[in-house]
Amino acid sequence: MISLHAEHSRDVSRFLLGLTKGERQTAEDLLQETMLRAWRHIDSLPEDTEGVRRWLFTVARRLVIDVVRMRHNRPAEVGAVDLNWIAARDDTTGSALAGASMRYAFDRLTPAHRDILSQVYVHGRSIDEVAQLLGVPVGTVKSRTHYALRALRTGLEAA
Repeated sequence: MISLHAEHSRDVSRFLLGLTKGERQTAEDLLQETMLRAWRHIDSLPEDTEGVRRWLFTVARRLVIDVVRMRHNRPAEVGAVDLNWIAARDDTTGSALAGASMRYAFDRLTPAHRDILSQVYVHGRSIDEVAQLLGVPVGTVKSRTHYALRALRTGLEAA
């Protein structure tokens, strides 16, 4: 059996690699299965080297056919999907009520407070950018943001 493997494995491996379109792992698995079947039928193998070679190539070809049939009958495998880009949502009644309360409290703020919170938290602008945009000092933007958040928190507690 060792001489059988040493004598024919390279040629059968190349043959399988061609039939599997370069899938090295599949070709190696099929070579192993081919040699295992030869070992199991060692008593019934042909006596001549050419007959053994034909027998090995026939078994290898049939194994490839079996693999192709199995893949066609099996549903296609899909890779793992990265769902991190999808924003997680909490579709509960509690989140709907919280959103409604936030809108209610936000609408009750003064226009200056709404504008500051909108620029900083909705548009994501820095304090310096907001100060430049509104034409006010940075300290004023900071204090308005503080008082706007305090007013919003008070409005949420009342809602």
